[in-house]
Amino acid sequence: MKSDIKNIKEITQEKEQRLMDTIAWRAAYYRANPCRLVEEVWGIHLKLFQKIILHNMVYNNFTMYLAARGQGKTFLTALFCCVMCVLFPHSYIVVCSGTLKQANEVLLKIQDIFMRQSPILASEIESCHIGQNDATIQFRNSSWIKTRTSNSNARSARATIIVIDEFRMVDKDILDTVLRRFLSDPRHPNYLNKKEYQHLAERNKEIYMSSCWLKSHWSWQKAQDYTVGFLDDSKKYFICGLPYEVSIKEGLLSKEQIEDEMEESSFNPLTFQMEMDCLWFGDIDGSLFKYDELTSRRKIKNAFHPLKYYTERHPVPPLAQTEERILSLDVALMASTRKKKNDASSLYINSAIQTDNTSYNCHFVYAENFEGLTTDELGIIVMRYFYGYKCTQLVLDSNGVGLGVFDFICKDQYDPETGLTYKALTCRNDPDMAMRCKVKDANKVVWSVKATAAFNNEICVLLRNGIQNGKIELLVSEQEAEDILKESIKGYNNLSISEQVYLKMPYVQTSMGIFELIKLDHEIKNGQIKVKEVSGMRKDRYSSIAYSFWCANQLELKLKPQNESTTSLLSKLTSQLRPSSIIKPR
Repeated sequence: MKSDIKNIKEITQEKEQRLMDTIAWRAAYYRANPCRLVEEVWGIHLKLFQKIILHNMVYNNFTMYLAARGQGKTFLTALFCCVMCVLFPHSYIVVCSGTLKQANEVLLKIQDIFMRQSPILASEIESCHIGQNDATIQFRNSSWIKTRTSNSNARSARATIIVIDEFRMVDKDILDTVLRRFLSDPRHPNYLNKKEYQHLAERNKEIYMSSCWLKSHWSWQKAQDYTVGFLDDSKKYFICGLPYEVSIKEGLLSKEQIEDEMEESSFNPLTFQMEMDCLWFGDIDGSLFKYDELTSRRKIKNAFHPLKYYTERHPVPPLAQTEERILSLDVALMASTRKKKNDASSLYINSAIQTDNTSYNCHFVYAENFEGLTTDELGIIVMRYFYGYKCTQLVLDSNGVGLGVFDFICKDQYDPETGLTYKALTCRNDPDMAMRCKVKDANKVVWSVKATAAFNNEICVLLRNGIQNGKIELLVSEQEAEDILKESIKGYNNLSISEQVYLKMPYVQTSMGIFELIKLDHEIKNGQIKVKEVSGMRKDRYSSIAYSFWCANQLELKLKPQNESTTSLLSKLTSQLRPSSIIKPR
């Protein structure tokens, strides 16, 4: 009888051992082949490039994935988090991004796609809560995934893995002093307490996901460091950059969609290079304008909206007591084609606020570009914007085709879109131009600029000094603008995508203007700077910004009092030359 009982115990132990051996074998197998767990067990199909990247994310301690837009970074990140949590119990993952909404996208992929597509994966998850202030997915084996916003308030979290989505949008100090400090304690399974297994101690993981950006940004240096680590066989680093051609090949992106985008008048090759070609963009050696200097001036949160969004209840912001509102326009009429990129008519609104008795600070609060318009069409837009935005000064490139625009605005004009008749505008700094206006009571507000070599040198030097001296402020990035618009515009989330994009347009145009500035080339002839665009680039936004800042400097000159000693001396000299003061000899 005792032998029978012993045999039953032995059989039970053998079954348990076989089960544990199977679990150990399968765990080891799927840890070595994570893509097979995803496809064979969870039933989620992967592309070849996704299998390669997922394997390296699991295998390496440091991973950087630079991807073209629409390549599925969030999808792959969510899968990686699930794989780590299931295969490695007590894994604690914190997903960070510039905004909590962006970070929550990873968890939403798990909740809305993976859990519905794979009942087996869903059975591994104990609870899933994704709210505006707190988001957590808890697994049955004590692993979890949480989200945090990348700011100084995101402290007191601990993790074995951090995932930084769109890491180029994260402040470097926050990354080093807050987010990376989450990794205080690596995963510690019980077998590590035995001496024979202590050599299997694990490292924490850092995952960085983004599109490429500017070489002057800290993310470029980090990418270089990861490349060096990747080439060192003694380290576990992985970095890859996949352009949009991979997305097209794998059926994630339409080739026709890319071709149509390239033909649009607003197509920006620099943005495309970074976000779709997966190429970093850098300042030209010896360039006049530096990215760091320009981005440090991006301080304005609230842009002026397009005119159609203003109503009687929500009017255009009124003029401040000491404000000069300057509208500037660099004129170009020919539309771009696939074979040729022409300049556009670039319009900026500069809210120049008097800071003391002798100077203005310039705040570029609105920007818009136009292509393929006639002089009359562009002229009516200029008058509509000048009066609609309550501008006080207008700077106009009156050379060439700009002369036709000036001739249009120097007459009273009826606007069929608004039903208003605009009063004529005339020149205030050039008598010859002013003579072209036949309306006696026209508003004398137009500053006519003509691009001579001396003038081009002057506006370039002025603009460069204005940026370096902090006299110019620009709109914040379009990424930051998203949250600002949600707070300032009621019902923003209910607007169509095209309407939301239109509202973000001034912020986007500001970014495109910065790209133009840092890409400008120049040469010095006869002691004067000649600014020129690199092949395939434009400089219309640069010109419009430079015209506007030059105008603000002309207004500053009128604020500065004449030197009293000089004035009195001139007065005395003049009085000595008057006929009445000359004493004739007897």
